[in-house]
Amino acid sequence: MRDVTQVELAGGHRLRLRFDNGEVRVVDISQLTPFDGVFEPLRDPAYFAQVRVEPGLGTIVWPNGADLCPDVLYANGDRVQQSGFAA
Repeated sequence: MRDVTQVELAGGHRLRLRFDNGEVRVVDISQLTPFDGVFEPLRDPAYFAQVRVEPGLGTIVWPNGADLCPDVLYANGDRVQQSGFAA
């Protein structure tokens, strides 16, 4: 199991995620959820941008408690060479 350690917006409904093994992957959240139920608010770009890492869970969460399994994020992310994260 991999934990998410950092998150940044990467345009649209994409997120740049750093995992505990140092890998950085870009994940398109719109490909993982139909944006209904608890995920419906994520349609709004301003709400989507409120994503943060919840260290106790090892994944990303939004203010309404919506979260995604870090293993799903890792498996569905495209590995990138340039981290994009500030040092």
